[in-house]
Amino acid sequence: MTHKSTILIVDDEISNIEIMNAILEDDYEICFATSGEQALEIARTIFPDLILLDILLPGIDGFEVCRQLKTDELMADVPVIFTTGLGDTEDEVRGLMLGAIDYVTKPIQPIILKARVGNHVELKRLRDQLAEIAVTDALTGLSNRRRLEQTLKTETSRLSRNEEYLSVIMVDIDFFKQFNDTYGHPAGDRCITMVASAMNRAVKRTSDLPARYGGEEFACVLPGADADMAYSVAREIQQQVRALNIPHQKSDIGPYVTVSMGIATARCLQGMTADMWTHHADSQLYISKSNGRDRITQTTFEADHA
Repeated sequence: MTHKSTILIVDDEISNIEIMNAILEDDYEICFATSGEQALEIARTIFPDLILLDILLPGIDGFEVCRQLKTDELMADVPVIFTTGLGDTEDEVRGLMLGAIDYVTKPIQPIILKARVGNHVELKRLRDQLAEIAVTDALTGLSNRRRLEQTLKTETSRLSRNEEYLSVIMVDIDFFKQFNDTYGHPAGDRCITMVASAMNRAVKRTSDLPARYGGEEFACVLPGADADMAYSVAREIQQQVRALNIPHQKSDIGPYVTVSMGIATARCLQGMTADMWTHHADSQLYISKSNGRDRITQTTFEADHA
């Protein structure tokens, strides 16, 4: 079953919403709002694929809605098409300067609306595909460091609204240089891929993000996870990797590949930065490696001690 793109129609005239809905409903999931404030609330909840936005709205107008959307990191890439009966070049220019991608004038012409919406939804789909490639590690299929950093930034901001927990796990394959030297780089790549698959099996919540941090190092972002929850995930990663039974005759701690881990947990507060979690988790990883490897070390930190 093909997933339908979601269109948010914003207009204070119900008759206009009904007209546009009738034109588009066969091809898209349709949501609607009748004010600027409601539009922003719904958009930040459903993350539509495209917004059809009237200029003249009660409360904040369409220009202000567009401005706020384009300054919101989570919403900035959502295409906005203004729908207006104003027919004023200055308004059109102002909308485009704010980040809108197109205009549709009223009364709505069904063929024109369908064509323009279809073109921009397809362009967004292609952009999303390219963006996905840019944040995916080619070897393992996990998210890459770029997405990890984006996710951490987003989650620290989101979770700080209610001062919720965030945990980060840093993972390193023990004695990986010796593994590469002994078995060769193709075997090293297979080892990295197998460990990545083990992490995917261990990280079960859809909100959690396993990523390849670089080389033989991985990381997991666990939104809403306290210290106990994070430790449970780390233990599952450890067990999944051990269950792989990848031979490693040059390891100083056993005959098979193992991993060392560091965990950092804190409540997200305003002003805390994403790199606090990676810094503390990396410090804990260093302790794990210094104390013999194949182990998990964790800390819970506060903003004052970050």
